[in-house]
Amino acid sequence: METLQQLSTTAHIWSEAEEFIRLFHLENPSAGDPRDRLAAVRREIEESGTYRHTHEELVHGARVAWRNSNRCIGRLYWNSLRVRDRRDLTGGDEIAAECFEHLREATNGGRIRPTITVFAPEAPDRPGPLIWNEQLVRYAGYGDHPSVTVGDPRNRELTEALREIGWAGGPGTPFDPLPLVVQGCDDKPRWFDLPADAVLEVPIGHPDGDDWADWGLRWHAVPAISNMCLEIGGIRYPAAPFNGWYMGTEIGARNLGDSDRYNLLPVVARRLGMDTSSDRSLWKDRALVELNRAVLHSFDRAGVTIADHHTESRRFLTHLQREECKGREVGADWSWIVPPISGSATPVFHRTYEDRRQTPAYVHLPGAQERARGIDLV
Repeated sequence: METLQQLSTTAHIWSEAEEFIRLFHLENPSAGDPRDRLAAVRREIEESGTYRHTHEELVHGARVAWRNSNRCIGRLYWNSLRVRDRRDLTGGDEIAAECFEHLREATNGGRIRPTITVFAPEAPDRPGPLIWNEQLVRYAGYGDHPSVTVGDPRNRELTEALREIGWAGGPGTPFDPLPLVVQGCDDKPRWFDLPADAVLEVPIGHPDGDDWADWGLRWHAVPAISNMCLEIGGIRYPAAPFNGWYMGTEIGARNLGDSDRYNLLPVVARRLGMDTSSDRSLWKDRALVELNRAVLHSFDRAGVTIADHHTESRRFLTHLQREECKGREVGADWSWIVPPISGSATPVFHRTYEDRRQTPAYVHLPGAQERARGIDLV
């Protein structure tokens, strides 16, 4: 006999499934009348407690989840997302191998392609696989004191956990790629070194001279988010790494510029001879612009896709107009949509948005970062 909890879970999945199947057929008229599909899905849920999306449903659901991502400014091309269906894979080894292939295909020689790889979903009798890293490519953070870190302080705890269980670390530079930590459906988490051919990196130089070359600055080309859960019609895919391409400010203003990350603004200011004795000289603002100029220049010089915040802001307003013409409401989080530099100089600044939740969606896994701390890796 089913418990009340099981009945409640089944009812929730059916409610979400029905909503998604109707949306899928509404936006894909060639799929025909949804009644037969709804009847089949309901029978499957009643018999097993879950159901399996068709490939076409999975593709559309993943794309709509991008369309519904309130924090993403780059949604204009949501319908071009390449969906790699790897739902039959459940083991850590094969998942890691496909993540590396994801990076190779998404990199595409520098012409970055928006891509998602979807692994096995959660099921009533089995958890789904997990990827512990925040992104498929992240840099290690080394340090013996809280205020001193070589590399990326954001990844310090994961770096320490990996070293405790046997990862020797990289050469000790500020830009050593971390191994990928994967937990298969029935496995303990394990770590896998990233193959060199899967990670394209861009050396960072400045357009006004080559004297930045000796800094050794670089950043990876593909921002592949890997610790978020894809939810489609009541089904959860906890391992579904996805990427677009970078907006320059993500690297220049946040990754390299934030004081709790690489904190390069004082270094840039000193190199360029700025007066740093008072904030009123606006040295931070000037250094921030020069660092972002360097990022855009370097990616362009390397032939790697990147967007600037002015262009991406205009594209987002185009996205809003297109969606409104189709009768669809667009949710957005103003604090994420407005770029971290020159906000009021972009058109997205001068309007308000409703931060509404819509499904399908990419959602944060509860406690993902906490579970990655001190984890029992093998």
